[in-house]
Amino acid sequence: MAEIRELTADDWRAWRALRLTALSEAPHAFGAKLADWQGDGDTEARWRARLTDRPFNVLASVDGRDAGMASGTTPDDEGVVDLHSMYVAPFARGHGVGDALIEAVAQWAALQDARTVRLQVFEDNAAAIALYRRCGFLEEGTVHYRRPALKMVRGLRHPSRSA
Repeated sequence: MAEIRELTADDWRAWRALRLTALSEAPHAFGAKLADWQGDGDTEARWRARLTDRPFNVLASVDGRDAGMASGTTPDDEGVVDLHSMYVAPFARGHGVGDALIEAVAQWAALQDARTVRLQVFEDNAAAIALYRRCGFLEEGTVHYRRPALKMVRGLRHPSRSA
């Protein structure tokens, strides 16, 4: 079972370690490149800013090992939260970590009064597309970002509010 924890800017080292692993292990899955976050781009200030620029960032761990990550953006004027930086480490794939990360972002988004979670996934990333479909995302179209990507969306249910 995955344990999910919300991060702050002070958790930048944990985010950095897993993000660099993700960009190295699965470069085909991301718009960012490993080289962009190494060398001069690998600074504490930049990592802290990344965790501040996106207001919701989570890490999943399995048996005490960091196993996955995801982020959510501030809802836009139409109530849309973008899911970013989704990654599950190879040792944790197929064990519900991706589902748990998506649900964490969706629950947070609903609490922000968002109506929709949106993401982009490269068309050749069949495993990720299958995960997103299983978690209720529907295809909304395509975009071209380095190569063709699907836009996918999922509507949100809001927790009932008492007066």
